[in-house]
Amino acid sequence: MYKIVRKKALNPTVTQMEIEAPLVAKKAMPGQFIILRVDEAGERIPLTVAGTDPEEGTVKIIFQIVGATTKMLDHKKEGEFIQDFVGPLGTATHTEGIKNVCIVGGGVGCAIAMPVAQEFHRLGAKVTSIIGFRSKDLLILEEEFRECSDELIVMTDDGSYARHGNVTVPLKEMLETGERFDAIITIGPLIMMKFVTLTAKPFGVPVIASMNPIMIDGTGMCGGCRLTLNQDGKKVTKFACVDGPDFNAYEIDFDEAMSRGRMYFGYERHAYEEVCNLFKNA
Repeated sequence: MYKIVRKKALNPTVTQMEIEAPLVAKKAMPGQFIILRVDEAGERIPLTVAGTDPEEGTVKIIFQIVGATTKMLDHKKEGEFIQDFVGPLGTATHTEGIKNVCIVGGGVGCAIAMPVAQEFHRLGAKVTSIIGFRSKDLLILEEEFRECSDELIVMTDDGSYARHGNVTVPLKEMLETGERFDAIITIGPLIMMKFVTLTAKPFGVPVIASMNPIMIDGTGMCGGCRLTLNQDGKKVTKFACVDGPDFNAYEIDFDEAMSRGRMYFGYERHAYEEVCNLFKNA
């Protein structure tokens, strides 16, 4: 059992928790993730490590309340426990040789992008961060990004805060004016990452996308997190849990990934509503 040490609402649909997990805290690196179960009957869900405190033995996770399991997790209080907390899993974000990096995060994907930006800042790289949200009400982690970024650009789709528009607008402006990043790392909704990749492609800048497909066991055995990559004209199957979550964005079949991500939407919505009714009637 793993204790919830701290809990904080970042916006109406996003929650941050710090979990007591000393072994995970000791080894986890930016870009890696954990798999948890809320209780014995719960499903396994992957969540990215949003930060660690090895001395305290805690791991920070940030999640959006979108399904039954995240609703159940959010219902937990400080001092209570969750059943399983396994990790670190996946491969840490590659940082070697990157001295000028652009981090592009969208929505709750910023929770994944933040520790990556912090790590590059710690290593002395120049960090430009572009973070985007649908509206001001959904904004998270602005101050954390500001502290670890040489330049921070905040975008909102509806113009309710900072700059109006999506994250590709300032990215294209910088590339067109001659900015030459060693790498662009994009983390967020699949459609956003697809268009970040298309924006960068004419300029020849390497783009890394952090993928978070359907995942069950975190070991590659179930095949649920498979992705199709186009490498040298050939289609290659990779597994996000063991080969990723970071991949060369130019090789990813984003359209297939988006199609697979919608497969269980109806089931997930039904399960979420059942859990909501359960708490409502409790």
